Amino acid sequence: MSSSPLLPEAPALEIPAEAPSTRPSGLEAWQRGGRWALLWRRLALAVPTLATGGLIAALAFSAYEPPRGWLAGSVLALFCLVMAWQSFVAWQYVYGLIATLLGDRALSVLERRSSSVPTRASGLSRTAAVVAIHAEDAVAVFAALRVMARSLAREDRRGDDIDLFVLSDTRDGTIAAVEEHEFARFEAWRRTAGPGIPRIRYRRRQENTGRKAGNIAEFCATYGAEYDFMIVLDADSLMTGAAMRRLVRLMEESPRVGLIQTVSYAAGRDTLFARIQQFAVRLYAPLALRCLETWQGPDGSYWGHNAIIRVDAFAQNAQLPVLPGRAPLGGEILCHDIVEGAFLRRSGWEVRLLPEMGGTWEEMPTNLVDLLGRERRWCQGNLQHLRVLPMAGLLPASRWHLLVGILSYCVLPAWIAFLAAGTLLAARTGELGLLGYGLTGHGPAALALAALTVAVLALPKLLSLGHVLVSPERRAAFGGTASLLKSAALEQLVWVILWPVMTLFTAGAVISTFFGRVVRWDVQVRDDRQVPWREAIRLQADALIVGAVLAVGLVFAGDPWLALWMAPLAFALLTSPAQSVLTSRADLGRRARAHGLFLTADDTAQAPELAELAQGRLAPVAAPRAG
Repeated sequence: MSSSPLLPEAPALEIPAEAPSTRPSGLEAWQRGGRWALLWRRLALAVPTLATGGLIAALAFSAYEPPRGWLAGSVLALFCLVMAWQSFVAWQYVYGLIATLLGDRALSVLERRSSSVPTRASGLSRTAAVVAIHAEDAVAVFAALRVMARSLAREDRRGDDIDLFVLSDTRDGTIAAVEEHEFARFEAWRRTAGPGIPRIRYRRRQENTGRKAGNIAEFCATYGAEYDFMIVLDADSLMTGAAMRRLVRLMEESPRVGLIQTVSYAAGRDTLFARIQQFAVRLYAPLALRCLETWQGPDGSYWGHNAIIRVDAFAQNAQLPVLPGRAPLGGEILCHDIVEGAFLRRSGWEVRLLPEMGGTWEEMPTNLVDLLGRERRWCQGNLQHLRVLPMAGLLPASRWHLLVGILSYCVLPAWIAFLAAGTLLAARTGELGLLGYGLTGHGPAALALAALTVAVLALPKLLSLGHVLVSPERRAAFGGTASLLKSAALEQLVWVILWPVMTLFTAGAVISTFFGRVVRWDVQVRDDRQVPWREAIRLQADALIVGAVLAVGLVFAGDPWLALWMAPLAFALLTSPAQSVLTSRADLGRRARAHGLFLTADDTAQAPELAELAQGRLAPVAAPRAG
């Protein structure tokens, strides 16, 4: 909530007299006693996770006969591996719920202050809001910039504390000409739009060395001396003026903080796929984010956009090395943001997360095909971090952030291997065994295994749904109880169908990366495009083939229970092109919204900035008045 200019400002945070102006002593806060609190918070997540994973393994070994042969042994090992990961996921949500129930006692000083910090400029610093682009839709980029400029002007009519920067890496001359044209239109509009509109600057690099990371680094080298902070935005980012100035004030009051990362929720797109994803992230992310903020403390991570950074700290400490070896695991670091955050922590700067500040958004791929393409790029970038992990000086929490990113992709081939090996073993023995998660077993151990496995798999969504249902305000943000429950049920049905396709595709990306396949980092497609049938069939041919092989194998296996159990998986793979085509339709997304499905707070209480952006994409900028 923004503070009113009529109310007195909240007192500033107490700043230790020895606080450095450029570089803090690396682990001073940790050494002053905060390390013990953080240690207990981390043990509170690690110990239950390890205990649950170990208990599942013990029950799996007890519920069934000791494995005989390599196939049975492989099924047991893979089952224990994927369930250990799912235990970690489940305990994050339990942890997040407990931290939420603790209220202010679980919040950092910075987060408590963020709810009351003034949203007007203090005059003590200057900030650049930088948008790094590469062959993007310039009309859409500058439309969002106009919305942010108006929002800044509403908060403070001076408008001289934050400048807007467009940092172009575009090589295509035609697209660059559109960028320059839109920049000129923005300048003409700015001269007539009234007081408080911030200045905008545009520059295009001659050489796009280092991609986005190099683009930001070049900005710091060229313009960094003019600014204390920079708010890094993506081409699809949107942030309110209140959120920007709140971040600036928090940085001014926190000289040890080098970076504050906000949570930007997906919004603004209308395909059925986008609306389902926007709904799911809003529903399921908050508890996980609360867990993350609570255990990491000052050892946070950087997600690459919608964050504020201390320019001097970043310029001096976040330079990226070139990894040894050839691509895909060597060469330039592709997923650079988390590495930059780790380097800031290595140099002693705090990296903080504000999970509930609000006022920040982004867009997401609007169809399954584009999402899978992005996942392939992110997969290669995260697997590169295998060569970042052993770098000297990184804090344990930073290494853990890197490792979780790696494991989140590597667990997917393990899931595929478990399902494949379990299906083959079930076909041989006539029993589902561990493939059935203990649900078809007999005896106390099997019953306990089934109950624990189902709980581990279901808890994240059930806890998230319950967290919303107990609050009238949160229920209203999703359109009310009936709308929420219907949307959650449909989302779960869609997820059951999409999960096999996404898992198979991403597992293939992991394996192909280790075999040396280099992914092209093309420009993202951000509009509400409908996927053609031909494209869907061509790009998902592997899912069709695997689905057909699985279906035929189940028929010839002669086991009706196995066929019934695995039928949803075969169906999901065989219908993958239809999933891509149907969920990419914007008319279905708008129809769902009209029927009260997949609503979020961005629909039920839409921020002015989102409404203005939707209008700005359709309406041209007003021409400047003569004279």
